Amino acid sequence: MQSKLLKVVASAGMLMGAVLPAAAHHSFSAEFDASKPITLEGTVVQFEWVNPHSWLSIDVPKPDGTVEHWRLEGGSPGVLLRLGWNKNSLPAGTKIKVTAFQAKDGEFRGSTRSIEFPDGRKLSLGSSATEEGGKPQQ
Repeated sequence: MQSKLLKVVASAGMLMGAVLPAAAHHSFSAEFDASKPITLEGTVVQFEWVNPHSWLSIDVPKPDGTVEHWRLEGGSPGVLLRLGWNKNSLPAGTKIKVTAFQAKDGEFRGSTRSIEFPDGRKLSLGSSATEEGGKPQQ
């Protein structure tokens, strides 16, 4: 009896482990609007290396003196490593320009297309918005 119960519990655990990450992941078109490209200039607050997507938080000053706090989705840590990034590539305080696609709900969130540094270097953050040709995956 214990053996049967153990098999059922183990099977349920494996099934949940397979289903939950897929349920948490989303397609580009489900959350972001390819017809709403945005360019933001701001300062890095935090760069989170988490699966299934990394998240970049930046503060964007507005002409009226207010600051918008944006969260920008990037690729997974594995993708970032293959692109040459590491956890220290975007330290807090770094000034950057980000090209992204805004979230459909209008929140201060986007899917990053590219990042430009003050010295003119441009890098991909490996998100789904940076496939070949610069068009987002649908």
